Amino acid sequence: MEKQSQYLQAGVNIDEQDRAIKGIKQKVKETFTQNVLTGLGSFGTLFRIPDGYKEPVLVSSCDGVGTKLKIAFMTGINNTVGTDLVNHCVNDIFVQGAKPLYFLDYIATGSLKAEVVNEIIEGLAEGCKSNNLALIGGEMAEMPGFYSDNEYDIAGFITGIVDKDKVITGERIKPGDIIIGLKSSGLHTNGYSLARKIIFEDLKLSVDSYVNDLGCTVGEELLKVHRSYYPILKDAVKEGIVNGMAHITGGGFIDNIPRVLPEDCDAIIKKDRVPVLPVFNFLIENGDVSWQEAYRVFNMGIGMVCMVSPENIERFYSLVKEEVYEIGVIEQGFKRVVLI
Repeated sequence: MEKQSQYLQAGVNIDEQDRAIKGIKQKVKETFTQNVLTGLGSFGTLFRIPDGYKEPVLVSSCDGVGTKLKIAFMTGINNTVGTDLVNHCVNDIFVQGAKPLYFLDYIATGSLKAEVVNEIIEGLAEGCKSNNLALIGGEMAEMPGFYSDNEYDIAGFITGIVDKDKVITGERIKPGDIIIGLKSSGLHTNGYSLARKIIFEDLKLSVDSYVNDLGCTVGEELLKVHRSYYPILKDAVKEGIVNGMAHITGGGFIDNIPRVLPEDCDAIIKKDRVPVLPVFNFLIENGDVSWQEAYRVFNMGIGMVCMVSPENIERFYSLVKEEVYEIGVIEQGFKRVVLI
């Protein structure tokens, strides 16, 4: 009788990891661009810097999905959070004008299950393909005793590229610029700790509860995928008519917009022009959340804002092929967001 592996008895299943890797190889390969020089399995992946840049600057970022993962665990749906992760990271570097190049992931769990890993990678691959981004590698860590057996954490690492003279810093933002908002799909990946408290603790709802105000179940609403704005805005950014952008994530309007404002500018946001989604009205009304706090915790229905000069606004509209909202204006000020 073959002796059982001591590592397996300690809670780490190398065979399951091999099965997971075998299952994801094709999904990962489908994201490769012509600049990927090595395949899956190398200690490090080689990536060639694309041609066409005079003074290329690499832009990098990393992020996670936060407690939105709890909804994935509750529903057993694991393929959307991978797409959330990619799109969030893409938006974070795109606000500086960067074209996404490649992505790496980190998956950690208490008990590795190949099927769950395959579902996560399916979502990651979908996000990478829709952003023309290569998923070039990652790490799977089985950590018994550290994570619960049926839970996991994921993180993503992205690198993009932009010519130095085309980096968007926000320094071109000036009084009179129009603040354009692009619609979100829902909570995206922020505010879930508060949303979960209101929905599951205060209201005693479940992921299967149908809510008329939302027009869907709780689980369906909370798993709506974080949008990527790169495919929508890349032409306008390439043309150089966007003076600044802010990804509305943790910190909402209040903390994110000032990150790109010059010291002498305020962003005046007209709340009646923000297309507040039903989920935010639902959370505000049922959670006794003030509007001021809501605009600091949630995206309120706007996932990305752009600052555009009035003389470029019509050209902006012609390049951005979806409905956008003029939600405010830049005025002389002190690097603040003012809600009116």
